[in-house]
Amino acid sequence: MPELPEVETIRRQLAPAVEGTVLERLEVLDARWCEPAAPAEVADAVRGRRVERLSRRGKYLIWELEDEVYLLMHLRMTGNLFVVPPDEDGDERPHLRARLLFDSGRHVLFVDVRRFGTGVVLLGHDALVEYFSSRLGPEPLSPEFTADALRAMAAGRKAPVKAFLLSQERIAGVGNIYADEALWRAKIHPLRPVGTLKRPQIEALHAGVIDALNAGIDARGASIDDFRHTDGASGSFQDRFKVYGRAGEPCERCGTTIEKIRVAGRGTYFCPHDQRKPRARRLAQAPMRSR
Repeated sequence: MPELPEVETIRRQLAPAVEGTVLERLEVLDARWCEPAAPAEVADAVRGRRVERLSRRGKYLIWELEDEVYLLMHLRMTGNLFVVPPDEDGDERPHLRARLLFDSGRHVLFVDVRRFGTGVVLLGHDALVEYFSSRLGPEPLSPEFTADALRAMAAGRKAPVKAFLLSQERIAGVGNIYADEALWRAKIHPLRPVGTLKRPQIEALHAGVIDALNAGIDARGASIDDFRHTDGASGSFQDRFKVYGRAGEPCERCGTTIEKIRVAGRGTYFCPHDQRKPRARRLAQAPMRSR
């Protein structure tokens, strides 16, 4: 699934091509893309509006149109956005779900093999704020994401730290790949209950999340299966993974063989030497009652 670095990569590539242009027409070719809204309603809401800004929130790409109309796109597992010239309408491309046509002559195609990607239109800034308030935590690359804020979110929670990082309501944009990469950097086992982390570990985790995400952005995302740039090129972060997908290979930091387990239903990679497994707590034995 495209995570924060992949969506940010797409945003940076798309913005120069679409900001300031007019979205002349949105063609929804698969009604599932915008359910429960009708395709015609979504198309009417955005037709003829200028793209004032292309932004991102977590894994969502936000088309900020004039008069506070917002088109939110989520790529989910296999969605991609491609910029193509006027002479390519994309009809020959399999799995084409939506097409955006601009007054510049460019077309933007939403292609999605598994059809999980979505498009949502929100009217007004208040609606945008409300939409994200119950879905997303702080942006991990924003000033509000501090070690103290992370410590407050983790306090008292028994969930494994890997599951905590995957919760979008806690931290926006971190997925399976970058959670593993962040935990390796912080030297924290993915099963460690997040509420038991000491202040130095919280600080290391905070730094690890930021470093892993920035490394992904610098490499323009990871192309393992489906993710591609807007021109069809691949990202390169998969060539720089520290642990993700490297089970059976040596840890570059200590040489120990990297292992794979499942946490929160997701394949999870870690170094058993640098990321020590938390000790199981012994259950206090209840005194025997005499009969």
